[in-house]
Amino acid sequence: MAGVVVLVLVAVIGIVLGMRQVGEGLRLPLASRKCTVQADGEVSLNAHQMANAATIAAIGVQHGMPERAVVVALATAYQESGLRNLAGGDRDSVGLFQQRPSQGWGTPTEIRDPRYAADKFYTALKKVRGWEDMRVTDAAQKVQRSAFPEAYEKWANDSAVLTRALLGEATGAVACTVDDDPAMRGAAAAAALTRGLTLDWGLTDSASAAEQTKALDVVGTRVNRDGGLTGLTVSAADERAGWRYAHWLVSHANDHGVKKVRFGGMEWTDRNGTWKRLADREKNDNQVVVEIHADL
Repeated sequence: MAGVVVLVLVAVIGIVLGMRQVGEGLRLPLASRKCTVQADGEVSLNAHQMANAATIAAIGVQHGMPERAVVVALATAYQESGLRNLAGGDRDSVGLFQQRPSQGWGTPTEIRDPRYAADKFYTALKKVRGWEDMRVTDAAQKVQRSAFPEAYEKWANDSAVLTRALLGEATGAVACTVDDDPAMRGAAAAAALTRGLTLDWGLTDSASAAEQTKALDVVGTRVNRDGGLTGLTVSAADERAGWRYAHWLVSHANDHGVKKVRFGGMEWTDRNGTWKRLADREKNDNQVVVEIHADL
């Protein structure tokens, strides 16, 4: 009997050590994490969490919000949902920020759209007088009005790491491994990526010269000999913007068939999930070059 108890305790300890608490009673299994972010600190997320974090950061830039706002938004989503787009929650709470339709945040369908949810969060944060000088948890609480007002602060450091990477303040900072068989390929993948870039960054694929100074432009696509679409090229205003888009593309690689991303003399590949420095140090004139898995 004692031996059985010991085995049970060992199993329980193993489970506890293999998980990390998020919010009140919400846990994230370490085994599912596929992305590592390094920017004056290290954070590990799975592919879906990483894609959601990248979208939250991009919507903040689209709103013209400072870095601090992105930290607040990410810390809020960390606490409320574990950066997962939940179908439900406490009472009628929905989505990344667990916003409630009954409190005027929108319909359940709208709130389940990560872009819509992030947009609504930043809009509400802008209305909080003096939020810039508040602690992360206090600024978040002014928007969320949670029963656990101190809970957001524990995610401030991880959110700052994600923010530095996703806003382009670090190079080769987001490294993700992806599934062997991507969910999308070829033309469908390229179209989805272009649409995602357009929606997250507030752009079109025919941005004017003036728009390019503050955003990006999808400048072209590539085809193979059989006419299948294999990639696209994105033009950025400067190196920081380029790393924003490069990190966004890697963050969304798992669901969009991204095979390689090249920028700033470095290249990420889905084969090993890491960034490597290129021998020729080619920088492509602030162009992010993306290779997509071709149609089978």
